[in-house]
Amino acid sequence: MGFVFSKSVNDSLKAQQEFMVMNSRLQLERQLLMQNQMRERQTAMQIAWTREFLKYFGTFFGLAAVGLTAGAIKKKNPGVLLPIVPLSFIFAYQYDMGYGTLLQRIKGEAENILDTQSTLLQLPKGPLTYEDLEKIRRSQSKFFVEK
Repeated sequence: MGFVFSKSVNDSLKAQQEFMVMNSRLQLERQLLMQNQMRERQTAMQIAWTREFLKYFGTFFGLAAVGLTAGAIKKKNPGVLLPIVPLSFIFAYQYDMGYGTLLQRIKGEAENILDTQSTLLQLPKGPLTYEDLEKIRRSQSKFFVEK
């Protein structure tokens, strides 16, 4: 009688363990999906912000170019056009970020760093451990009581 009862308890325990493993896996998959969705949304916001900024900066750049060109012609001094050079670099960068291939190039370079230069990504003193965090917490805690 005890053997039958023990067998059913073992079967129940095994089924519960399988359920917990499946539940943990499902929770991890959901977390990964959520993190990816958040990353995609943040990237989309960054691109949208860049495109919106480009509208205003493009207008400023156009007006500045026309004004500086008119000033250079009026004063007969081509040096007045000099501020257009750095402004054009900023404009080109913003355009490339919003409508060009800058993000793909950044992604490619990031993948290259991950593949070939992973030592650059290591944290000083290595990754944080539970023991490190506990040591810091204990040193900063005023209410810690040692057991």
